[in-house]
Amino acid sequence: MLKRKRWIFAILALLPTLAIFAYVRMYPIIDILRLSLHRWNILSKNKPFIGLENFRELMSDNLFLTSLMNTTIIAFGVLAITIPLGMVIAALIFHRTRTRMSGFYETSIFIPHIVSLVPAAMAWKWIFDARLGPLNALLSAFGIEPQAWLFDPVLSVVCVIVLCSWQALGYAVLIYLVGFKNLPVSLYEAAKLDGASGPKSFWYLSIPMLKPITLYVSVVTLVSGFNVYAQPFVLASDSQGAPGRQVRVLVLDMLENSFRNYRVGYAASEAVVLLVIVLVLTLIQFTMLREKGKA
Repeated sequence: MLKRKRWIFAILALLPTLAIFAYVRMYPIIDILRLSLHRWNILSKNKPFIGLENFRELMSDNLFLTSLMNTTIIAFGVLAITIPLGMVIAALIFHRTRTRMSGFYETSIFIPHIVSLVPAAMAWKWIFDARLGPLNALLSAFGIEPQAWLFDPVLSVVCVIVLCSWQALGYAVLIYLVGFKNLPVSLYEAAKLDGASGPKSFWYLSIPMLKPITLYVSVVTLVSGFNVYAQPFVLASDSQGAPGRQVRVLVLDMLENSFRNYRVGYAASEAVVLLVIVLVLTLIQFTMLREKGKA
């Protein structure tokens, strides 16, 4: 009886929070699903139900396909850089700088993650500038021809990956540091007695034991990568502030369809595609981790 009363009390106590969560999080998702099945134009009173017509149109829309390809390349590019580099830097900070300076290193590498996106993107835009940027000046010192970083379709995507990786790295390092600090020291001591120290202990002990941390960081990084918007928007904008078209990403395409072309239903179908992609990738990562854990 007492246990039942505790369950009732817990449910009643959580109801306000659950109601707010449902309204703020779940209701918009359900409404987006509804909008994606309609030809929903802001300027038109008639908003007919068209079923999956918006999704069929997406498959033949070159702008959408380009946006999806660029977004996917950016998300996985940032993931490929952030995970291994974040783990290695965290290992170096944890194992080799257990001094008063370790806090300085942790703070320094975490600062890019909390810097406002627009000022950071403006600074990197200057670095990548074809005429006045220090990056081309550095390349010229080594005899390499200057590159039009922000005007080439391929190089501009690389620039966005570099900027996003620079911002995401600090968070990955911080989370991996938490993981390193919770690993059992006895295992490393035993491995050192067996001759497995340094890179060997990192490869055979640290990486396997940090799989849950890696899963979390990879999910957060991929979700953030597929929602990228401010970085390419600022990097590819012209001198008057108008958004450029070299780095077309999915969120930018959604916003333009919604507020410039007034095709809210079509933009909602893009949002549904983005939601499905993120859910599928997250499920795949959890499945892989579970299978490795059983093995």
